[in-house]
Amino acid sequence: MKPFSLILQGLILAGLYTPLAQASTKSAQPNPPPATALKTPAPFILAPTVEGLLACDAAERTAGLLTLSQAQAHCLQRRESAAPALRKLLDSLEPGGPRGTVQVGYTVTLQLLALFQRTPKGWEIDNAQVETWMRLITDVQRPVVIYLSSGHFDSTGPLTDELLADSNNLMALRDGLPPKLGYFGYRIAPYTLRIDESIPVNRYRYSALDAVAKRILALPIQVRERIVAVTLAGELHHLFPDFEAGMGRHQDVQVTDYHPESVAEFRRWLAREYGTVQAYARATGLPLRSFDEVSAPSRDIRKESLRNFADHFDAHADGLLPLSGWLWDPQGRVQRLQVHLNGKPLAEVPRGFNRLDVYRALEEITSPNVGFRYELDYSGLPPGRHRVQVLAHTVDGLFEVAEREFTVMERNRRIPRSDTPSAIKAQSLKGLRGVRAWMDLPQPALDLYYNPLARDWNRFRSVQAAGFLAEFHRRARAAGLPAHWLFSHQIVPRANSTWNPQLFAMDDTLRGDAAWNHGLNMYGGMTDSDWMQGYLQARGIRGYGVPEFHPQQWKVPGAALRALQRHQQAGARFISPYYFTVVPQRFKGGAEHGVSRMELSPTNRKDGSDQLYRAIVEFARQ
Repeated sequence: MKPFSLILQGLILAGLYTPLAQASTKSAQPNPPPATALKTPAPFILAPTVEGLLACDAAERTAGLLTLSQAQAHCLQRRESAAPALRKLLDSLEPGGPRGTVQVGYTVTLQLLALFQRTPKGWEIDNAQVETWMRLITDVQRPVVIYLSSGHFDSTGPLTDELLADSNNLMALRDGLPPKLGYFGYRIAPYTLRIDESIPVNRYRYSALDAVAKRILALPIQVRERIVAVTLAGELHHLFPDFEAGMGRHQDVQVTDYHPESVAEFRRWLAREYGTVQAYARATGLPLRSFDEVSAPSRDIRKESLRNFADHFDAHADGLLPLSGWLWDPQGRVQRLQVHLNGKPLAEVPRGFNRLDVYRALEEITSPNVGFRYELDYSGLPPGRHRVQVLAHTVDGLFEVAEREFTVMERNRRIPRSDTPSAIKAQSLKGLRGVRAWMDLPQPALDLYYNPLARDWNRFRSVQAAGFLAEFHRRARAAGLPAHWLFSHQIVPRANSTWNPQLFAMDDTLRGDAAWNHGLNMYGGMTDSDWMQGYLQARGIRGYGVPEFHPQQWKVPGAALRALQRHQQAGARFISPYYFTVVPQRFKGGAEHGVSRMELSPTNRKDGSDQLYRAIVEFARQ
């Protein structure tokens, strides 16, 4: 794996990143950390996300206001916020103020694009709104995490409609159109991951980042000393249809970004990676006369006509076949899982992935960390039939969890001749009392077509996501925000064994040698997971934060508290439990959905939200 410094060099050459050299010497220098940041050990911060922070007390008393947006607009006109309600909430979690080895603070979410208002001169920063946020941060004298949101969830402001009307601001599916997405009733804006400042959405993103950064740095020193972290941009990754429930889709997949300018960046990236088109042809066997004739792969060879084989794209065209399922073994009878290919042992199968769906569906399963997943690289296998088996090793012998046959096809679609693949004899898992298992992926009897260009396309899209985060981080540093404040705000798709990582294409944002501190959102089993801790250790990720956190578990008392304690012991700097609200009851929506189930209160038993609430109170006593 290349070091991140070399990745950045490639991003610069491909036009996916701008070096910091043009910034002034003064702005490029890291600000010295405030004195309190040098003290060790620093307290562990619980900074729950709190919604409704612009809904002031006056709005609740004003009868003519019917919606939350009306209430917030009313409060902004009065230059008021929900600071009194926020102080009351935090004092109920940690009476007497922040002290001890674990302290309660809060997370404020500033949607950067929502800071703009239309004026006779065009769209300009609403300084009154910025000042309202700064007053809240000043008035609530507790540790604070500031989330500068500018990704696909930054979609509530009046500027969004104009941005969505211009395709240059957006990612595109293969038909050239942006995906139309929502998330439990919340609008998703598929903003581009290209970094060009001439793109309108980027011009607004960058100018808002600069303005807010400068205003944060103008806060009094005693206020700045309370800032624990500034998380950047939000979850940066590629998008896909059915964003709410389609993250595990492996059939008829569609991905972004087929915008013409993004495809042009892909061609430049290929030229940098391979040097010459002749070298590319030798490495891949794909005949090309020029990188300029490359099209991003987008067509399924089984269903659509191709101009040439390089057009082929599906969930497995990159040469990787996921073997994924779940295994419940409460007595610990299974010593290890192993994958066999054509009757020969190949590799151990990693276990402990999040399967919250299984935890919810089966009452007897008391932990969501029952998933297993192994990615079989079939790109070097000969054409023909092959068989994989997932086998459980126990003191009582070998038991078969599942087996699948698949066929590696030739590029001309000719069905290759091959013998029946070998298999190893093993006992049926039904004979292993107390153990339950299921294999979700792959589907039986798959025909597989490896396209090297599809693998490069997925690699490029991941590099593109990392390039945007690197650019956002670079600009935050150039604006003067100190490095120790700056965290990403990312998800880890690979922690969920049935999710399709190529839909997100963002692995490069999670490299341990990245320039930023890592902020990793954690839900379900990944909040207390051996696999997750191994993932962090393997990548050298230390001193991380958790910008969103909810175990979503209720079957085993104490699970939420153990998860919090584990991250403190692992060296996390903060956790932001998701979520509290100070929105007055009459402005809340009435429909329950997957997000509202996670509202933290002592009476909300859904998804174990009451247990996480009590864990926060108990943990904060330290």
